[in-house]
Amino acid sequence: MKKHDLLTKTELKIEKIRLHNANLTEIAAKAAEILGLNSNEVLVVDYHDASLTLDILNTCVNAYNIVGKKQQLLHGLDKLPGVFVSAETSIYSDGMLGWIAMDQEPAVKALRRSEQMAAEMLRNISRRVMVFSTGTEVARGQIEDTNTPAIAQHLSEAGYKVTQGETLQDDRMFIAAKLREVAEYGGYGLIITTGGVGAEDKDHTVEAIKDLDSEAATPYICHFKIGTGRHVKDGIKIAVGQHNDTLIVALPGPNDEVKASLSILVEGLQGGMDKHFLAEKLAVNLREILRKKTTLRHV
Repeated sequence: MKKHDLLTKTELKIEKIRLHNANLTEIAAKAAEILGLNSNEVLVVDYHDASLTLDILNTCVNAYNIVGKKQQLLHGLDKLPGVFVSAETSIYSDGMLGWIAMDQEPAVKALRRSEQMAAEMLRNISRRVMVFSTGTEVARGQIEDTNTPAIAQHLSEAGYKVTQGETLQDDRMFIAAKLREVAEYGGYGLIITTGGVGAEDKDHTVEAIKDLDSEAATPYICHFKIGTGRHVKDGIKIAVGQHNDTLIVALPGPNDEVKASLSILVEGLQGGMDKHFLAEKLAVNLREILRKKTTLRHV
């Protein structure tokens, strides 16, 4: 069941309730029991002028456990020694805890509608894709970006809505900042980057994704000896990471490798593959493509 964040509105006030030698620990425990919380998650923080204030220490609650629970809560407290509830006793909260005082049936219906709307929004977000190419040559127009159109066509045919992003500079901090911005504020379920996964000093995409997700999957496509040619890293990697519930996939730059990855990517998305499994599936295919290319060079 989906839980709701109370944010900073965690206080629940019970007005016009009278206490006489009441046990505050018992009051907190009874309130927790009725609201479906652990006994240590409710604390009585104040009693003054017939006003009792409870603090809900668990800021993430199941709305169905609290909605419409006013009468049940007041009846439960009234049974405790030293606690006196009258017809004038009321419950008040500034935030979502105010659901306690709502009529249960219409409130539950409203919750279900909101959950349906939220689920639909999440489905729509999961099918929104932002694609970034990388590299100075692409940014300057020296090299045509053939990857983004190929990605857009394939994913659109699979039911995704694809947006072309700007060409990312060959700068680790810039790439990480742009990916973070889109993941946190863009409303995209998937970000795809192409290029910048090589072993040269201008390749920073994998490292930028690791900056956002330290547990990102980064399997090797091939290995190099550092210092050979322009190689400053020990191989080519791809990356599949996650930030703010947005999946981030870094593919190589060559168009044939990008195209060969798209069916696997869509299959992984639709099958709910975990990032490590998806990354390895992509990497296995890319290794085979590279092996064939290497074989042809030596024929």
